Amino acid sequence: MFNMRRLIIVGTAAAMMAGCAGQNPYENQGQGSGGMSKTAKYGGLGALAGAVAGAAIDHNHRGKGALIGAAAIGAAAAGYGYYADKQEAELREKMANTGVEVQRQGDQIKLIMPGNITFATDSANISPSFYAPLNNLAGSFKQFNQNTIEVVGFTDSTGSRQHNMDLSQRRAQAVSTYLTSQGVDASRVSVRGMGPDQPIASNADANGRAQNRRVEVNLKPIPGQQYDQQQGQVQQYP
Repeated sequence: MFNMRRLIIVGTAAAMMAGCAGQNPYENQGQGSGGMSKTAKYGGLGALAGAVAGAAIDHNHRGKGALIGAAAIGAAAAGYGYYADKQEAELREKMANTGVEVQRQGDQIKLIMPGNITFATDSANISPSFYAPLNNLAGSFKQFNQNTIEVVGFTDSTGSRQHNMDLSQRRAQAVSTYLTSQGVDASRVSVRGMGPDQPIASNADANGRAQNRRVEVNLKPIPGQQYDQQQGQVQQYP
């Protein structure tokens, strides 16, 4: 009988195959403390999930079903991890020494742009020094064009809430408008103003308020798409 122990063994084996499938030139980017690349991690988790799904679907041949499910789903998960690894590495290179912070959160990439380099106080006009980083971002977004791009504006808590909500929306829109003016597909871009919500520091002092005045750009995978490592591009799946 195909029991859970054998299921885990099969899933783990397929995870290793999925994580090792294809050499990733960015395998050292964004690794955790354990040294596992995101590609291998996503492939492993996907493979284990695929093993469970495959076994559940094929009741009569659970072992075979688990192996097939693990290989299919694990490879798909590793594929997107590979795509995101490449994009993350390229963004880190382009944003080096610009003041823009690049974070990786699961299958998403977040760019944090502090207020001291983006906009003057109480203004939605892009600072002249920020055009160069935005040009680099636009070039990267055109090269890696298989993500949605969410631009989110934030303020500190000084002033009325309504004013801050409007200001954060206008700042997010200003960044979005500039990116699309540089050739980024407007259908990929959405904007949102959060005002003083979701602070990342205390608003009780000037330093904290400066950190809270920021724009974030969130890159997320487009639903229904998977990265094909052999073809070097994202494929659409129903």
